[in-house]
Amino acid sequence: MVLRPGVPPFDGRYRRGVTRCRRRRTGGRRREPRRDDGRGQGSPRGGRRAGQARSERRGEMTAPVSIEWEAAADLVVIGGGVAGLTAARTASLRGLRVLVLSKGGPTDTSTQYAQGGIAVVAPQGDSIESHMHDTVEAGAGLCEVEAVRSIVSGGQDAVAALTDLGAVFDLGRDGQISRTREGGHSTRRIIHAGGDATGAEVQRALNAAGLPMLFGAAACEVVTGPSGVRGVIAVSDKGFGVVHTPAVLLATGGLGQLYALSTNPPGATADGIALALWAGAAVADLEFVQFHPTVLYTPGGTGRRPLISEAVRGEGAILVDSEGNSVTAGIHPRGDLAPRDVVSRAIAARMRELGTDHVYLDGRAIDGFVQRFPTITASCLAAGLDPRVDLIPVAPAAHYQCGGVVTDPHGRTGVPGLYAAGEVARTGLHGANRLASNSLLEGLVVGERVGAAAAERQGEPAEVTEIRTRTMPRVSRAALQQVMTTHASVVRDRDGLAEATARLERAVLRSMSTRFAQSTRTAAAVVPPEPEVLAAQRIAELEDGALTLTARVLLLAAAARTESRGCHTRSDHPESDPSLRHSIPIRLDSDGHPDVRPMAGEPEGPLLATRLAADPDAPAISMAVP
Repeated sequence: MVLRPGVPPFDGRYRRGVTRCRRRRTGGRRREPRRDDGRGQGSPRGGRRAGQARSERRGEMTAPVSIEWEAAADLVVIGGGVAGLTAARTASLRGLRVLVLSKGGPTDTSTQYAQGGIAVVAPQGDSIESHMHDTVEAGAGLCEVEAVRSIVSGGQDAVAALTDLGAVFDLGRDGQISRTREGGHSTRRIIHAGGDATGAEVQRALNAAGLPMLFGAAACEVVTGPSGVRGVIAVSDKGFGVVHTPAVLLATGGLGQLYALSTNPPGATADGIALALWAGAAVADLEFVQFHPTVLYTPGGTGRRPLISEAVRGEGAILVDSEGNSVTAGIHPRGDLAPRDVVSRAIAARMRELGTDHVYLDGRAIDGFVQRFPTITASCLAAGLDPRVDLIPVAPAAHYQCGGVVTDPHGRTGVPGLYAAGEVARTGLHGANRLASNSLLEGLVVGERVGAAAAERQGEPAEVTEIRTRTMPRVSRAALQQVMTTHASVVRDRDGLAEATARLERAVLRSMSTRFAQSTRTAAAVVPPEPEVLAAQRIAELEDGALTLTARVLLLAAAARTESRGCHTRSDHPESDPSLRHSIPIRLDSDGHPDVRPMAGEPEGPLLATRLAADPDAPAISMAVP
């Protein structure tokens, strides 16, 4: 279906403006972009739109931009990891025109770094019910049972489709796919590739599908109208562009860059959370940030740190402190293979007790360590360690966001045409704590479903008639990471969350004041930067804005959850509260402030996505940190 005459699908080349949202010369004068009057129709210059009034109430500074390129698609995928590429391939096979936007290159994804494997029900000695039980147990009472069953049940078919695409998994001596066990699992059901390079193999297979991709391009905003999604504003080294589309999938990965130490790549800047909130969708469970218990510790190290997969413990490695004592003895029946939140808390407590900043992983008894874990071995050797003879220093680091954009098991959000899948989504599978290796499973299953569901948007209006940039509050990355690492990491409390919120708000005000002062100075003598440099600057500003908004939402959610549950630990509320055994959805109010949306219901009942859709106008509770 042709969305608009004159705008062909993206074929790897940029096209310059032929539409109303591109400034054109007419009779020697510039004609301004036509503007949406709030009813999905263009209105002449000078008309006041409802959206413009909302922007003014929110205090947003917006300005028209020149559109340098445009394209059209039936589905735009934002993100190039497992969920995004699986959806893109599925949609493409169904005849949809697809365009994938990726901030980085072909391997700049969290999928690329996934080591452990894919949790999928084994053909013998396992069952859907067993996998569900392990998932729900790890999720600490917040997994939505309907979503868990739906996604776990789809695992085998999703892996089969990936294998058909060319993915190669490790085989055992019997010639069958080899399986290992990780923390929280009751049996060996984790399939892997290249020993500890499963994500890299999944990424390779999906990249080989040859899907239309635009690298170095970041989404600025999802444009909506009365019938839902209408397009995406993006920025690249060619300038600002627009893609007209009735369907957008957010597959942007996680929020690891909120913290000084993370296993996530540099692009994990919570873009999808911000895009969803700005578009009117709800998020939930952002307080549940999973800290991987074992990343390679090096003194003074920051940024992305090498992951020491749980599979190492699954093969027999043990956690010990600086005195040689077990870290998890007496903490949990599964010991070192307890769920990640349990192990991370045990390590954090032992480090506080001994005044150290790391513990050790002893894998010296594992036969064939180098062959089984070549990636980990390379990381250790680069740090001057040989895991065959040395203890591996490890510490917790931000690893995975268990919550995200509220969706159903098919990736649908509350905004028609807006989908989310992968780490950015909150499907109800993970609850308060993700079970190891369920992430690639979820990305494959839900990604494929989104690719099929996007066909339901065929025939919907898909024309962007106004382009305006959003100038969002933002603070420096370093300052943000310092605040979040200090006050909102493995263990939190009321005073720390209040301090983090206050410091963040002060930093926002300072940064807005500084930018205003800079904008009033003359720029006549400034040499315009190269296109690539300018694009990088614009993308960094978008990332910092997304991180700032997400940090505010996370702090609000963490303050509202006055209990300890899953990977959210409050030292001032060390026990779980049965009255809080539900998710806490948050939307932006009419002034652009995050607000809690109370929503009754237990995880065993109807999905949160269903309840939100049935009550879209539920009153918000404006909350300060208690």
